[in-house]
Amino acid sequence: MESLGRREFLRRSIGIAGGLTIMGLISSGLTGYTKRLLFKISLAEWSLHKALFAGEVDHLDFASIAMGEFGINAVEYVNVFFFEKAKDRAYLKEMKSRADSEGVKSLLIMCDSEGNLGDPDNIARQKAVENHYKWVEAAKFLGCHSIRVNARSEGTYTEQMVLAVDGLRRLTEFGDQHSMNVIVENHGGLSSNGKWLSEVIRRVDHSRCGTLPDFGNFKIKEGEWYDRYKGIQELMPYAKAVSAKSHDFDSDGNEIHTDYFRMIHIVLDAGYNGYVGIEYEGKEMSEMEGIKATKVLLERVRIEIGI
Repeated sequence: MESLGRREFLRRSIGIAGGLTIMGLISSGLTGYTKRLLFKISLAEWSLHKALFAGEVDHLDFASIAMGEFGINAVEYVNVFFFEKAKDRAYLKEMKSRADSEGVKSLLIMCDSEGNLGDPDNIARQKAVENHYKWVEAAKFLGCHSIRVNARSEGTYTEQMVLAVDGLRRLTEFGDQHSMNVIVENHGGLSSNGKWLSEVIRRVDHSRCGTLPDFGNFKIKEGEWYDRYKGIQELMPYAKAVSAKSHDFDSDGNEIHTDYFRMIHIVLDAGYNGYVGIEYEGKEMSEMEGIKATKVLLERVRIEIGI
């Protein structure tokens, strides 16, 4: 049934001419898109944050849920769901064992609540840098390629840039010792200004410091939004991961706030073909339904652009 559904979708998407049968299409190799994916799909743990905070889902089950419920074989963890376990090797070993047993790849850890890497106070800034060390080491143990951090600061546009560059450079140098990337998400404040954040990364000037462009996080402050398409275009040259934020869908399955076709074109035009992570934050659908809807949309975009 699944194969027939895919054939029917291809028939509608491509608009097969009368003389071309679906079997001819299959034999021509056009349905072999899975062998040359334009990008891969991963799942961000934040997509299940309501269930996790409510105790309905256990963090240790995340990898099995990703694979078992959604057929997704790569995950992005969030540190707040195992905040006290960063140095607990037995716990991390269990995480790794469960992911490995499911054939799931651990990509990164999203790190929050560890202080501001651009704090104006030098001592507080250094403390924030050092607070992230344990997550670098945990990510290394789990087989991740990156930790995702925030570039929060205070002061003027330029002052915050200088401070964020300093904190990020210090942390990146530590990450480099562990072959670990430090990537920054557009996550509020000036970090949601694509021009500002891309310049910060340029000034850090380290191959292991990059970005995690998020399709939706472009709210700088109340009443002030940065253009999401411009922002993604500015951040993609430094991207080591991409987050496909989703909230609401129309009757055709399109995300109503973000044109996924336009976004994915921007992502691909930057030469990126890594993982695009599902991060559902909507309220109209359940988290499980929202994840599935986002995955279906990403797969449809991937097929139509690829063909």
